[in-house]
Amino acid sequence: MQWLVWALPALFIGLAIGAGIGILIYKNSVQSQIRQIEAEARLQLEATRSEQKDLILRATDEALRLRTEAEAQIREARAALAKQEERLQRKEENLDRKIEGLERRERQLQQRERQMEQLHQEAEQLRQQQRAELERISALNQEEARAIILKRVEDETRDEAARRIREIEKNMHEEADKLARKVISMAIQRCASEYVAEVTVSTVALPSEELKGRIIGREGRNIRAFEQLTGVDIIVDDTPEAVTLSCHDPVRREVARLALIKLLKDGRIHPTRIEEVVNKTQQEVDQIMREEGERVAYEANVQGLHPDLIKLLGRLKYRTSYGQNVLQHSLECALLAAHIAAEIGANINVAKTAALLHDIGKAVDHEVQGPHALIGAEIARRLGKSPAIVHAIAAHHNDEEPQTVEAWLVQAVDAISGGRPGARRETLDLYIKRLEALETVATSFSGVQRAFAVQAGREVRVMVQPDAIDDLGSIHLARDVAKKIEESLQYPGQIKVTVIRETRAVDYAR
Repeated sequence: MQWLVWALPALFIGLAIGAGIGILIYKNSVQSQIRQIEAEARLQLEATRSEQKDLILRATDEALRLRTEAEAQIREARAALAKQEERLQRKEENLDRKIEGLERRERQLQQRERQMEQLHQEAEQLRQQQRAELERISALNQEEARAIILKRVEDETRDEAARRIREIEKNMHEEADKLARKVISMAIQRCASEYVAEVTVSTVALPSEELKGRIIGREGRNIRAFEQLTGVDIIVDDTPEAVTLSCHDPVRREVARLALIKLLKDGRIHPTRIEEVVNKTQQEVDQIMREEGERVAYEANVQGLHPDLIKLLGRLKYRTSYGQNVLQHSLECALLAAHIAAEIGANINVAKTAALLHDIGKAVDHEVQGPHALIGAEIARRLGKSPAIVHAIAAHHNDEEPQTVEAWLVQAVDAISGGRPGARRETLDLYIKRLEALETVATSFSGVQRAFAVQAGREVRVMVQPDAIDDLGSIHLARDVAKKIEESLQYPGQIKVTVIRETRAVDYAR
């Protein structure tokens, strides 16, 4: 038991010593970690300070660069301002000199006016003196002497003029009748052409009756989109496997016909596809019109036409006048003018060119106000045609007084081509003019973008700018358009006015 007495204290002492040693080791470990953390913190602090110095240096460089650029811009602006001030000063000096010159001219004119007034007074005094002297010598006053002289001159002139007129008329009738019959008969004989009656509707055949429903679309959205994009009215009735396109503008009607045929072949009929096909078809019709213009210019042997003139000439393919195709009419006039000008010795090139282009104003007369002769003359003048050609175009309906042989010749061939039997029908032209008048009345209001007369003139569809006219304004616009139509036009039955306000938002996913 004695060894237990010594062993226990020794054990406790060992434990205490071990605990102390462990505490010392732990304390040293903690202090080592603290020193390590402090070293890392110092390193991070130094790195941060280095980065801050770099940022400060970069910011300083950037500020210096911006300051340099700003100073350069300021110098440039000051230089430009100095130049502008110099120019303004020169202009002001020039203006002062011009004002001085004008004032000097004005003083000279005033002095001349005073001199002229003085001379006029002196001349009037001399005239009064001469009149008094003549009256004293002849024992007649001024009115009596004038009446006697005028009576004698009038009698002699009337007799002489009557004799000369009878002689001239006799010779003119004998020679002119023979020559006119010969020239006109030869020209007409060389220029024989067929006539095809024009209509204002086109019929499109359908493969099956089911396609009528697809053309109309759900709740009519397809047919509405088609009519709005083309300005053509689609008539879907009981006619088996066919729909009718109605529009007074033949270009729109042709675009609508070709577009509908393409849609039927493709099978995809919805508003987006309709818009794509209509736009593509419009480009194709433009190409056709350009080719027709080139063809007619080639057949008429008229060279050197501006491309815009050729394009406008091709538009006449779809334009009619009293039922006569204007493009064919223009070609006939050009051929007739060339033949007649060759016979009578006129300028052939001027005559046939003016005759070919005399109705060019009809291609745009629904867009520009004024007679088509003056519109066409202005177009020809702007596109480089000679004054003789421009005058002949402007004078073919006496909007200008004809001054040249070629101008009278264009009038003659226009009457010959339009006056031959079966060439024209007045009713169609009056009908087209009435529809154009409806569209003109509708587009005369502010905020109207486009207007289409449909249903054979029984309805006018007015498309307005959505940012210019709101929904309430659309109601007022429909009433105002209808009232103006009642006041300014004559028409049978009633005309429906439909105002369409549509807002589109378009974006692209890329």
